[in-house]
Amino acid sequence: MRRIVEKLPQYDFVYLGDCARLPYGTRSAQTVYEFTKQGVEFLFRRGCKLVILACNTASAQALRKIQKGFLPKHYLNNRVLGMVVPTLEAVGEQKLDTPLFHGREKEEYQFGRSPHVIKRLGVIGTSGTINSKVYPTELAKIRKSLKVFQQPTPLLVPLIEQQAERYLPAILKDYLRPLQNKKIDGLVLGCTHYPIIKKQIKKILGAEVRVFSQDEIIPEKLSDYLRRHTEIEKKLSHNRRREFFVTDLTPVYQKLAFQWFGEKARLRKIKI
Repeated sequence: MRRIVEKLPQYDFVYLGDCARLPYGTRSAQTVYEFTKQGVEFLFRRGCKLVILACNTASAQALRKIQKGFLPKHYLNNRVLGMVVPTLEAVGEQKLDTPLFHGREKEEYQFGRSPHVIKRLGVIGTSGTINSKVYPTELAKIRKSLKVFQQPTPLLVPLIEQQAERYLPAILKDYLRPLQNKKIDGLVLGCTHYPIIKKQIKKILGAEVRVFSQDEIIPEKLSDYLRRHTEIEKKLSHNRRREFFVTDLTPVYQKLAFQWFGEKARLRKIKI
């Protein structure tokens, strides 16, 4: 949300953190759907016309069911978007301004030679996201030739939530080693917690591996979506208001909210 607000500050935003029932990554698909549906309904009742599922597990296990079944029956004119497809679109775009283009490599591309194209992609995420196989399935629709290697990283979310950074280096090296052995040249951070530790991940992988981080991708994709879908954009309010709701008021959430949004981030505990 912080990165989306930076990109699109003119809109009103309502944030809902279901921290009483986290993590979603260890839940069954049906439970993830029910939790996600409840959160979406709460946001719709607050007047939201567009909801972003800022969770890869919810995007993998609940989004399609919500879009195809729930919305047409109950909220025909509202929209719910997820993380997976926009992220994989970014993998396939190969923009010139990516970190992979340095000096002569960019110059050679401009003169007609092939740019560096990612051929072996790694994906890390919660067990729920990885087991759903949503990333290789959706990527096959975009670029069949790209090989995908997945790695569940279930310990990362609890460590990030508890700000236990001192344990991360050894655990990250252990999680990333199988992907390095596969000679990946790109890595998708398939969880919206992971941008918080992307510097540590990049340090382990080195400059030759392009890291796709959703805090960089989603704001641009959302901005583009609103430009293309003016019928949705016109429904959004433009008063720069921010509301923050959580299902459990924890000290960690309060600390992070203040750190990222300042005193304006007054968290309100609710039931959904």
